[in-house]
Parts: sequence; structure tokens; C-alpha cells
Amino acid sequence: MANIKSAIKRVKITEAKTLKNKMVKTRVRTTIKKFETAVNSGNLDEAKKLYPETTRVIDQAASKGVIHKNAAARQKSRLQLKLNTASK
Repeated sequence: MANIKSAIKRVKITEAKTLKNKMVKTRVRTTIKKFETAVNSGNLDEAKKLYPETTRVIDQAASKGVIHKNAAARQKSRLQLKLNTASK
């Protein structure tokens, strides 16, 4: 455990940031899972409704720096591809 006052403060700040990042990542994974469940079950109307929400959540995570912008673009691209192949 840290003894210096500034190091103690950094530990608290790091714990708070870690918790917030974990919340954001969980939200991203949950929305992606909802979208993929809708696509896999053949519920295309629900999937088309969930796609903009899912991309918005991914973009928010990328803008906050929780996930890398290229990772966010890759995830959105893969989700769009799943939606397009399911709607054919």
C-alpha cells in the first residue's frame, strides 16, 4: 500500500476510473449481445431498431477512450455485415 499522500490519491483515482471503464465496457457488450440475439433469432425489425443504438454506444465508448477508435470501427463494421447478411 502506498504511503505518500499523492500516491494514495492516485490509487483512489485509478480505482474510480477502472470502475467507470468497466461500466462502459459492460454496456457495450450488453448492447452488442442484444443486437446479435435479435439477428440470430431472425427478428430483423428489432435488429434494425437496435443497430443505431448499438453504434451510438460503441461510439461513446470510443470517444471516452475506453476502447480504441479502430476497434470501435471494426465492431460497427462487423455488426453491419451481420445485419446485411441476415436481411438477404
